[in-house]
Amino acid sequence: DVPKATKPRCDSDDPRRGSFCDRHCAAISNVQGDLGCHLHRPCVPPAVCPLSCCQQHSDEVCESCVVKTTLTAENAVEANKLSNNYKFGFKKWKSHVTARPWEDRSEIVKELYSDLNVIKGSGGSTVTCGNIFYLLLFGWWLSFLYVLVAAVMFVTIVGVPYGRLCWDLARYFLWPFGKVIQKVEVPKSHQALEGCETGAGESSALLGGPVPRRWSPRCWVDAGYWQRAGIVVWLCLGYPLLVVAHGLVCVTAWLLIIFIPVAKLSARTAARVLLLPPERVLVRHLRMTEVPLEGEVILCCYRAVNPYYYKYAVDGINVFAVNLLPLVLVTLVLGYVDSHNTLTSSSIKFTLALLSIMPLSYYIGMAIASISAQSNFAVGAVVNATFGSITELTFYITALIKGSREGNRCYAEIVKSALTGTLVGCVLFVPGLCMVIGGIRHQEQRFNSRSAGVSSALLFLSVGGVFAPTLFSKVYGKLVCGECHNVTQNPLGHYLCHNCHFDLMGNNGTLYYSHVQPLVYTVSLLLPAAYLIGLFFTLKTHSHIYDIHISDCHMPGHHHSAVVHWSRWRALVILLLSTLCMSACADLATEHISPILTNSTISQYFIGVTVLAMVPELPEIVNGIQFALQNNLSLSIEIGNCIAVQVCMLQIPILVLFTIFYPTNFTLVFSDLHVYASMFSVVLMNYIFMDGKCDYFQGTVLVMVYFILLAVYFFAPSPSGC
Repeated sequence: DVPKATKPRCDSDDPRRGSFCDRHCAAISNVQGDLGCHLHRPCVPPAVCPLSCCQQHSDEVCESCVVKTTLTAENAVEANKLSNNYKFGFKKWKSHVTARPWEDRSEIVKELYSDLNVIKGSGGSTVTCGNIFYLLLFGWWLSFLYVLVAAVMFVTIVGVPYGRLCWDLARYFLWPFGKVIQKVEVPKSHQALEGCETGAGESSALLGGPVPRRWSPRCWVDAGYWQRAGIVVWLCLGYPLLVVAHGLVCVTAWLLIIFIPVAKLSARTAARVLLLPPERVLVRHLRMTEVPLEGEVILCCYRAVNPYYYKYAVDGINVFAVNLLPLVLVTLVLGYVDSHNTLTSSSIKFTLALLSIMPLSYYIGMAIASISAQSNFAVGAVVNATFGSITELTFYITALIKGSREGNRCYAEIVKSALTGTLVGCVLFVPGLCMVIGGIRHQEQRFNSRSAGVSSALLFLSVGGVFAPTLFSKVYGKLVCGECHNVTQNPLGHYLCHNCHFDLMGNNGTLYYSHVQPLVYTVSLLLPAAYLIGLFFTLKTHSHIYDIHISDCHMPGHHHSAVVHWSRWRALVILLLSTLCMSACADLATEHISPILTNSTISQYFIGVTVLAMVPELPEIVNGIQFALQNNLSLSIEIGNCIAVQVCMLQIPILVLFTIFYPTNFTLVFSDLHVYASMFSVVLMNYIFMDGKCDYFQGTVLVMVYFILLAVYFFAPSPSGC
């Protein structure tokens, strides 16, 4: 939803020059930011600029084009959010945290938020695939229900007016497209006389309508009585049944998302049309040559399906996150009420718990972005450092606690697999997928290689530090095998051994407690310190490597104050509630994962590196794809690198610190497969990112390597202890 950039004006000495530079620097660099104004190089080379432009502005140089990347935003809060996206360690968030000005929205988005009461001149043919799907899914049975209710109203006599209304609505809902429902005004004299008609009326040359043959003063009383009786019959027999039907249609259409126009149609019918007096509701077919009657238009629908409703938001929350929120309530109720699995099995509860993590991750990200955008740098840094990894840490800690209580080492191995899967997925899959999708729209994409180099250096440091205890144990540990067989039947021949591992607890654990454990604690202290140094380097002393500048340019209509979706207190409450629900869902996931681990034929390695590692990162993947589609690959790459760095430099040290106060089976010694996969991924990523540009082919290479590693994990035997 990019606003139309029609003549932006700059608060500078030469507004004409500023607007020219803003437009043509974006065209030269072919980079569109969150609002389409990224400037990277001078806008004057005759070989690059269009000829018609250079004839008028050949000697004009925009200084901001040479030095910095300029971002434009509607207000100060949105500008702060855009600036935070380019800060190392801050959560990258694509969606707006403030309400967009209505005049800046595109016509497509404006149509999404319409109330289906606008009559268009010529909407084309109404026979479309989406409308036919409506007829098959909702139209036929909803129309049939109206016919049944109309028959009931006719039988009651007093409900005849409502029977006529239901008959008209039956024809309307069978195919509502190209038809209109209006609220018309009925003259008082006609309302009074209408109930007193006793026979055929005479024609009046002046009014052109029927004139009642006879009436009496008692007609007013009789009309009111019959009208009240009809209303009572309608509210008791007809209206409740139709409200239930429209509610079912509304919920179903809303969950299907692209059928949200049908949901609006049903909701507006139940809330307004069915509560109006029947004589004030007019249903008619809208023809192009027909002049609409005077009166309020209640409903006018042309299409049942709109594929752009994936952009729809409710109070700043995407419609997908809104639809998945009831899933969280269902998961919590089933998980804690049906503790003996009488209603559902453990596998279903585990799946529901994992799916519930996705919307909760979205709400946590939205809350963090809202608080950071409305606060100063210190508050934003604290919130991002505290809650940035809360999703993953919640699951890891609950899994370790359950493994410690049951004395099962398998949970610790699952946590290690999930940590490795997050690292490998964010290094290979996230940037690779963004390169592929962004490369489909843009032939070649460029990114800030300097900022990517900082993240790459931290990744090398963190991977080396995390796997240092593993390499140490390989060198000094004692290889112990559970079972060995002599293949050649010769005492000096070859032996085939199974379940081999390096024993660190020999001689009463001298090697582990005297050498490996101090090394683990040392690494766990050095890695967060390196992370803080990286923050200080990128945010304080060398912040110029990101070349970010919030421009003074503003579009028409951007001079008003910001209207935030979530205030700071509201965002804080949502953040705490989402974190609490996340803890409950993580507890349910770890509670019901045991049957899957024991009964599944798939390697526990594969379950850890795929499902448990990547499901919590789905909102981040969606943000990265959206940035890549806008040719802003720098943020797509930073999303993956930032998560990978936080896994090694924050999450793993926190888990080590947790094991000090709550002893578990978690040790910072990984299997060979984890070590080789992580190191190879980091080396390949640095090789791809060296030149600062990429295309869909390089992204395909990263994605294919990721799938090869997944195949290795899929066919690998389960870790020892599982």
